[in-house]
Amino acid sequence: MLCVGRIATLQARYGLTMPDPNARPSDASLKAAIATLEPYRRAVSPLFIGMDKIPDTRPLLFVGNHTLGGVLDVPLMNRELFVEKDIFVRSLGDHFHFDLPLWRDLVTTFGVVDGTRENCARLMKAGECVLVFPGGAREVTKRKGELYKLIWKERRGFARLARAHNCTIVPFSAIGVEDAFDIVLDADDFMKSPAGTIAKYMGWRTDLIPPITRGLAGTPLPRPERFYFRFGDPIDPASFEGDEEDAIWALREATRTAVEQGIEELMTYRDTDPERHLSGRIKRKLLG
Repeated sequence: MLCVGRIATLQARYGLTMPDPNARPSDASLKAAIATLEPYRRAVSPLFIGMDKIPDTRPLLFVGNHTLGGVLDVPLMNRELFVEKDIFVRSLGDHFHFDLPLWRDLVTTFGVVDGTRENCARLMKAGECVLVFPGGAREVTKRKGELYKLIWKERRGFARLARAHNCTIVPFSAIGVEDAFDIVLDADDFMKSPAGTIAKYMGWRTDLIPPITRGLAGTPLPRPERFYFRFGDPIDPASFEGDEEDAIWALREATRTAVEQGIEELMTYRDTDPERHLSGRIKRKLLG
């Protein structure tokens, strides 16, 4: 649900027709997307834990950690929620997605909305299931030493909206993507270079500077690591009492703690999983 004014601005700027931001993709589009994902899903063999904890009530707010790059694991999680739980997730995207011709059309077509509070509130009022990453772009463009680290700063907007609209929070955690890459150079390295001086002068957003990574056989391609997802116990935003600002912060911290605990549990599981690497998954297939 893009703001009307923003749609008009984008249309005027690029002279293109925007897709209806309120519309869900057609059944044919969803089937095509699922089919397209299938080879990739088989390659990384994603494991989902705790899906039985997802409540049937609506609206729901899925809150979790953003992994490096931001696009390798989210489609797999959204696919699983749709296929196994009949949940079509409306993801809140960074504003920059909607400033990119063609790309904005693609993400809008598949349910991503401009991540404004107004749009989030409309979705909650409509009983939709919303996905938010409080870490935003900065959590996607991780630096060295930030493996699966939450970078939420002081953000609490999701908790405020959940309280205002009595929207149950489903904390989730994801790992695997950041095992598939090694960061060679990050935004801090870039900003120390002559190009960084230009970036400062131009006022570029440093949280959008991606790291240079190395993956499979030293190439930019990711190593075929397994992906792991965990859904935690749902959190009732109305269960936090006292001063409203204190309650909002407590809800935010409870969600953050649940996500971090989920990451730790998944890392423990991963370390003993015989199918973590592709060789183990192939061996299982061969042995039946």
